[in-house]
Amino acid sequence: MKPTSMQQAVINATIGISLLAGLTSAAIAQQPDSAAVVQHIDAAVQARVDSIAGYTATEHYAVFRNNDESHPVAEMTVKAVYRKDAGKTYTPIAQSGSEIIRNTLLSSILDRETHMSQPGVREGAYVTSANYEMEWQPNLREDADGRNCLVVNITPRHTAPYLFKGSIWVDAGNYSIVQFHGTATKSASIVTGPAEITRQYALISGFPMAIHARALSNSFLFGPTVIKIDYSDYQIELRPTP
Repeated sequence: MKPTSMQQAVINATIGISLLAGLTSAAIAQQPDSAAVVQHIDAAVQARVDSIAGYTATEHYAVFRNNDESHPVAEMTVKAVYRKDAGKTYTPIAQSGSEIIRNTLLSSILDRETHMSQPGVREGAYVTSANYEMEWQPNLREDADGRNCLVVNITPRHTAPYLFKGSIWVDAGNYSIVQFHGTATKSASIVTGPAEITRQYALISGFPMAIHARALSNSFLFGPTVIKIDYSDYQIELRPTP
């Protein structure tokens, strides 16, 4: 017997609900749990560490004061050379503006970066579960730089000037870091207070590399200060594939 229009509507609705339930169940099954997300992030960081033997890049630093982010009071452009077995070295290419700020603020930043890049030291700054407690927000996905990202809150396991409390945005497909935002748990020097950092990354040679950073700090010597860093001209040397 052919069903009536009312019966057919009920049948169609039942089928639709069943299909929706099946799709929802499949989506839930494919949704990673927090532990899996953290493992993927650790693996992505380790893959970058294992694969990159070295690189060169051009880094441009601009310092702004008094809530004016249009006119830098000091600038410095450097060539950065990184070697996995030796860390970073910097060679100034151009500089302008306040000599005091360049010699006290920018030079201290480069000295700190040089130290932090050394083997045996840099491992303590990796954004991994060894250094951070990570809390994934399952119901929150955001676009960052046009990429679908998971948002993960990070809390340092100990206090250090190179560890930050904040959040990271990781690519939902490959778990590489796309964006970072946090406040340092400790001041890096007596010249500045704890810095609030925002950093953007792009995939270069298949791995996330910093392309822009903004650091906000406040100190008795310089007051509110913003430092913007642009990274360009990457030349990456990958380790041979075993």
